[in-house]
Amino acid sequence: MTETVLFLPCAAGVEPLLADEAQRITALDERDIEPLRGGVRVHGELRTALQLNLHSRLAQRVLLELTWGPYRDEHDLYDLARRVRWDDWITPRQTLRVDSTAQRSPLRSLNFANLRIKDAVCDVMRERCGERPSVDTRHPELPLVLHLGPEQAMLYVDLSGEALFKRGWREVQGEAPLKETLAAAMLAAAGWQGRAEDPPLLDPCCGAGTIAIEAAQLACGVAPGMQRRFAFERLGPFRALLPQWRELQQAARAAVHAPRTQVHAGDVAFRMTDFATRNAERAGVARAIQFKTADALQRPAPADAGVLMLNPPYGERLAPKGHGQAPAAARESFEGGGSSEAFFTGLASHWKRHYAGWTAWVLTPDMKLPSLMRLKESRRVPMWNGPIECRLFRFDLVAGSARRTAPAALGGDPPGT
Repeated sequence: MTETVLFLPCAAGVEPLLADEAQRITALDERDIEPLRGGVRVHGELRTALQLNLHSRLAQRVLLELTWGPYRDEHDLYDLARRVRWDDWITPRQTLRVDSTAQRSPLRSLNFANLRIKDAVCDVMRERCGERPSVDTRHPELPLVLHLGPEQAMLYVDLSGEALFKRGWREVQGEAPLKETLAAAMLAAAGWQGRAEDPPLLDPCCGAGTIAIEAAQLACGVAPGMQRRFAFERLGPFRALLPQWRELQQAARAAVHAPRTQVHAGDVAFRMTDFATRNAERAGVARAIQFKTADALQRPAPADAGVLMLNPPYGERLAPKGHGQAPAAARESFEGGGSSEAFFTGLASHWKRHYAGWTAWVLTPDMKLPSLMRLKESRRVPMWNGPIECRLFRFDLVAGSARRTAPAALGGDPPGT
């Protein structure tokens, strides 16, 4: 396998940020990195997949394109999957799983489509090896992803295994509505990279600490994939690259350094600040974050200028299907049962008095947030938090920065947002 074609799925709106990140990580020519709807295609080598799994903060997974072609029914999908020499990838003693996505597919059952792909893999393995692999729906060694369009089907190997937002430090999944990949996208949209020239960052509503931990890892040069395992480590085409993989891991560990800029965080509830602190300890960056239990409506600015980055409660449940409640469920509503209107109005007043010179970035599904806060946004970036369409609003704060032209600014999104 000389040239390898990879697809990096990401949240809607993140594609250009991910393309820039992929170019920085791989040092590939820009012509080899193609932003598409819902992700980025990368033309590289197998080593490119190692680099992206280890260092990408924005990609949801790293998928390797295996084969593609036209289809009309499940029999065509079976024939498509039989083109692959599956014994190059796994042995009969290993396991597989097939997942699928579809966009205007004529097929009625994705489960049956998955079954036909599995049948093709098993039939090829039985013919070539005399045995067939089994299915493991939880921890397969060969995770396959089938994407069905209206006429074309694409079959991928998921080289990540578990989604890349699972950095390896979180004890309980579903404990916070904000995934690590989305927190990283917020920081990337703001242009905050944890460099010495970047200003201090504060998340005053930190919840589980996701934004602060992502920021601290940037400030300390911690690779996001340094604490976890990946599916490619058990697959045939990557066996010869495992020494290179160990070298990449060792280089990542050696690249960790003291924080180059300040990161501050906290929450109104001590239990949440303590919870975030323990998460930061597992992520290896507790010493890089200054935690403080404080009400966001009263907390003084920790510096003369900086960046506020927050994902306040939405009042909606976002726990992934199948996950139980966790301590951060308290963040689904505002502390003390107050209304969002009262919170945001008070927050804006506090910022005008005490955070002049700061830049605030707020992720919210409320498109009318600027009028609620009587602040004029300088940017609005479309982002999706799971199933919820949001905007990341930027506010440049000056003393007494209430909007004096509110009626003229109450319209919807400007063109192109």
